[in-house]
Amino acid sequence: MKKIGTLFLLLASAILVCGCLTNNNVKVVKNGDYVRVDYVGKLEDGTVFDTSVKDVAIAAGMYNQRRDYQPLGFTVGAGEMIQGFDKGVVGMAVGENNTLTIPPEDAYGAYREDRVITRPIEELTAAGITPVVGKKIFTAQGQSGTIKSVTDTEVVINFNHELAGKTLIFDVTLVSIGGNNGT
Repeated sequence: MKKIGTLFLLLASAILVCGCLTNNNVKVVKNGDYVRVDYVGKLEDGTVFDTSVKDVAIAAGMYNQRRDYQPLGFTVGAGEMIQGFDKGVVGMAVGENNTLTIPPEDAYGAYREDRVITRPIEELTAAGITPVVGKKIFTAQGQSGTIKSVTDTEVVINFNHELAGKTLIFDVTLVSIGGNNGT
């Protein structure tokens, strides 16, 4: 009888350790769930490039009074977010904080030199575009690029995403699972 009791304790311990039972049946995020998160997006040097938190935006000098600083809502696994963000929230519970370090291949991809093109200045001016460094332009196919340099004869346009080639770090707090997803 002692062996059966010991065997039962070992089996119960193994089940708890393997995660087959959850503590207090806490609901965690899975693919297909609609979630809302607060986040702070940073580069590896600590520069904040985006946030849903007004106080953080103010402190980082990037506050935009036209923006509504609220938790971001999305359906996990639906392709609404970069892949690393989607994967990173799976398994989180409401109120949990997590830091996601997302390499370029799970974010906006590698920086590609072939996406930086040089065009004759006349090509842009003929299309009614005044080339100015930093200006966003759009192709007829809907691609967006940023003018990087302008000379008397040529314009260099970068069609890489501004975060391409960068590792992104997100401090994420899960606000809710479920709720109104706009449908």
